[in-house]
Amino acid sequence: MSTFQHIRLELAREADHPRGDGGSGYDLVAPLDAEGRLDLAALNAEPERCHVRRFVDDATVATGHLRHTTGDRWILDLDPGEAEDVTGFRLGEEKFVLGEYVSLMTAGGVQHTYAVKRLQPV
Repeated sequence: MSTFQHIRLELAREADHPRGDGGSGYDLVAPLDAEGRLDLAALNAEPERCHVRRFVDDATVATGHLRHTTGDRWILDLDPGEAEDVTGFRLGEEKFVLGEYVSLMTAGGVQHTYAVKRLQPV
């Protein structure tokens, strides 16, 4: 059985941010299965519930929806004019567990790693 969760992803350590950046990341509302993986069947049943918010310094800079596309690709489909879409790197295989890491790739091909900092049922 899946449950919809508020998932907070914060930028992990990388060259430009050696300590990470808790003020930069994404808030997702998405269904997770019992193992903490994205649940495609639940997403397909209620796609309107799968929201994305991009934040910088805790200010919303873009919003959109989590979507599943061909080839088991997951994208953060941000509203046109707000920001470019972001693709999850093996997002369907990742476990969304506190302290784990997930990678997201910008439309320009730059990959960033984010730490799962919050999981809260909605």
